[in-house]
Formats: sequence, C-alpha cells, structure tokens
Amino acid sequence: MKDSFINCPAYNAIQLLQEKWVMHIVRSLLDGPKGFNELGREIGGCNPTTLAQRLERLEELGLIDKTVCSLMPPKSSYSLTSAGQALQKVIDAIHVWAQDHLEDAAVSLT
Repeated sequence: MKDSFINCPAYNAIQLLQEKWVMHIVRSLLDGPKGFNELGREIGGCNPTTLAQRLERLEELGLIDKTVCSLMPPKSSYSLTSAGQALQKVIDAIHVWAQDHLEDAAVSLT
C-alpha cells in the first residue's frame, strides 16, 4: 500500500511536515524572519544540531531563505519563501479542524 503513495503529492507533503520540529519552525517564521538562536528559543526543546538540519532541509526544498547577516560573529536570518508562506493556509485548516474535532479530547492528548 505504501508504494502506491510514493508519487502522491499529499503523501510527500505529509512526510515532510511530520518531521519533528518542521511545523514549529514554519509557525514561528510565519511571524517574520528570525535568527538561528531566536528561532531555537521560540520553538523550545529542539537541539541546535536538529534545528540546523531542519533549516537546511527546508531551504533545500525552497520553503525558507537563509540570509547571512555577518561573518564575524557568524549571524544568519531565516525567513519563509512564498511557498513557505503558503503553508499558512494548511496551518489555519488544521487549527479549524482541531477546534471542531479535538476541543473535548485536548486533555487526553497532552
């Protein structure tokens, strides 16, 4: 059954978005560009190595842009591309669905 999903765009999107920290990174960047440390503090709990890997992957996929602000000390800023910003609609839809269907179950999910 899994093989039938390999070329499915929705399957591929879910595979990406379910990676740990990806949705947290996107949600944070929807508020505007952030530096690496600021992003790490805002999403909380993600170790720097994992954060760097996720940011690199999202950049490779064209969802975020990395801007090098200075070399000494090294400082970069991350922002969503138009493709990344388009995920706002996905997040909004998940929010509405959760309000409609998980409101009563929220206590059992935590």
